[in-house]
Amino acid sequence: MRLLLTACATTALVVAGPLTATAAGEGPQGPVGGDLLTAKPTVVANGASPPAVQASAYVVADVDTGQVLAAKAPHARLRPASTLKTLTALVLLPRLKKTDPVIGSDADAGIIGSKVGVYPGLHYTVDQLFQGMFLASGNDAVHALCAHDQGGVPATVQRMNAKAKEIGALDTTVTDPTGLDADGQYSSAYDLALFAQAGLQRQDFAKYASTKFTNFPNVGNKGTYQVANQNKLLFNYDGAIGIKTGYTTLARNTFVGAAKRNGHTLVVTMMNAPHGITQDAGNLLTWTFTNYGKLKPVGTLVKAEAPTKTQTQGKSGTETKPTTGTPRPPRSRTVLNPGQAVQSLAFRVPAWVYAGPPVLLLGLFLRRPRSLRRRRSAAAAGARRH
Repeated sequence: MRLLLTACATTALVVAGPLTATAAGEGPQGPVGGDLLTAKPTVVANGASPPAVQASAYVVADVDTGQVLAAKAPHARLRPASTLKTLTALVLLPRLKKTDPVIGSDADAGIIGSKVGVYPGLHYTVDQLFQGMFLASGNDAVHALCAHDQGGVPATVQRMNAKAKEIGALDTTVTDPTGLDADGQYSSAYDLALFAQAGLQRQDFAKYASTKFTNFPNVGNKGTYQVANQNKLLFNYDGAIGIKTGYTTLARNTFVGAAKRNGHTLVVTMMNAPHGITQDAGNLLTWTFTNYGKLKPVGTLVKAEAPTKTQTQGKSGTETKPTTGTPRPPRSRTVLNPGQAVQSLAFRVPAWVYAGPPVLLLGLFLRRPRSLRRRRSAAAAGARRH
C-alpha cells in the first residue's frame, strides 16, 4: 500500500513539474555563441594554451569581429558585482541628457556599498554622476541616475532585463542596478563580454570607461576632489581602454577590461577570482595579442537582430524601444529519452486524474490503523475479563 501511494504521489509531482529544463545561455543549437561555450569549468582555446588564471570563469574576445578566442565556463551564472554597471550604463546612457541637473537625496547618500560621495541637497550633472559610476563604482551615483529617469530604480531594472535579452545575454538576471549581491542576480563572463562589446560601440561609454581621473563636487560647495579610476589596467597596460571592475563578498573579484593593439581590440571578462585579477587579465590579453595570428575562434559573441524601433521619450532624453517586444533566440528542440516521453504523454492527462487516487488511497491507509486499534482494544478487554 505504501509503495502504491508513493508511486502515485511521485507521478503527480513529475507531471506537475516542467517537461524540460532549458539552461540559461541555451540557444537554438545549444549554448549561445557556440557548442564549446558551456558552463563547464574547462578552458577552451584553439591554437595555443592560455596562461593559468585564478578566476572561475573568463572570456577573451575580439570586439570588432565578435570571435571568442579563449574561454573558461563562459556561461556559468555567477554574481557580477559592479561589472553589472556596464549593463546599467547601456540602459541609462541613451535616456539621460548629460547636462541635466540632479540634486542628491538622502536615499542616494544612504545606499550601501561603494560610493563616490553624492550628498543630499548638492547639485550634480548627469555627466558627473556617470563619471562617479564608472570611475569610483559609486552606488550612490547609480541610484541618483536611476531616480532621475522615469520610473526610478524598478523601471531601470526592467529595462536592464529587457536589454540583456535583446542582445542575447540570456545568463543575466537583474534585481539591483548597482550590482550588489541581491537575491536572484546573476550574469556570466559571456554576457559581460556582450555588454562590453555593445558599450564600446557608444562614444560616451568608451570615454567614461577609459577616463583615468575626474574631479567630483565636494560637500558644501567647497570645490572638488579628485577621483581615480579603480580599473588598474588603465594605468599599467599599454593600449588599455579600461571598462569596469567589481567586488562583493559573494561575487569576489570580477572584471571587464579591454585593450587595443596592432589594430585589434580585445575584451577580457573574469568572474569569481580571489585576487590578482588585474594581473591575470593583463596576462590573458598579452597572450591573445601575441598569439592572435594562430588562434582559431572557439565561439562568437552573438549579435542581436535589429528590432523595429520607435522613439519614446524618457525623462531627460530619448529611448529606443522595440515595438513588438524583445527578440530572443527560440528554445531548442529536445529529443526525448524514454522517461521524458512517458512524462510528455502523461502530461496530456488532466492533473486532477492523478490527484484523485493518492487522496483516496491516503484515506484507506489512514483508516486501517484505526480498525486495527479497535480489534486490539477488544482483545485486551476480553483478556481482562478472563
